[in-house]
Amino acid sequence: MLCHMRVLRTLAVLSMLASPAAAAPQSTDSPAVIAALTRQADAWDKAIVRKDRAAIAANMADDFRSIDGAGTVETKPAFVDGLMDAKLTIDPYAVEDFDVRLFGDVALLSGRTKMTGRFDGKPFTSHYRYIDVYAKRNGRWQIVSVQITRLPAP
Repeated sequence: MLCHMRVLRTLAVLSMLASPAAAAPQSTDSPAVIAALTRQADAWDKAIVRKDRAAIAANMADDFRSIDGAGTVETKPAFVDGLMDAKLTIDPYAVEDFDVRLFGDVALLSGRTKMTGRFDGKPFTSHYRYIDVYAKRNGRWQIVSVQITRLPAP
C-alpha cells in the first residue's frame, strides 16, 4: 500500500510538470516586465540608429552572441564594432509584429523589421525577422543572443 501511494504521488507530480500551464510563459508581474522590456528594446533600436556605442554595449551581456542571416556568429565586440563602422548609416526603423514572451528570468523578444540605410554611400534595404533573447542577471535584463532570418523583399 505504501509503495502504491508513492507511485500515485510521483504520477501526480509528473502530471503537474507536464501540464500546459507549467510549460507556458508566466510571471507574476508580466505586464510590468513586458512594458519595461518593450521600452528597453525600443531604446536599444534608437541607440543603434544614432550609433551610441555606450548605450548599445550597456544593453548587451558580455557573453552576447549574434547569428546573422548568413549564419555567421559574432561576439559582442564584433557586433558593436560593425554597428560603429563609419561607412554604415541606418535610418530610423519601426518594428512590426513585436512580441515578448517571458520564461522566468529569460525573455524572448521577436519582431519583423525593414531596415534601410547606406553603406559606403550606397543604399541598402534589409527585411528580416528576429528574435532577441534577454536574461535577467543580478536584477538587470540584458540581451544575450540575437538571431536574424532574412525575409524576401515585399
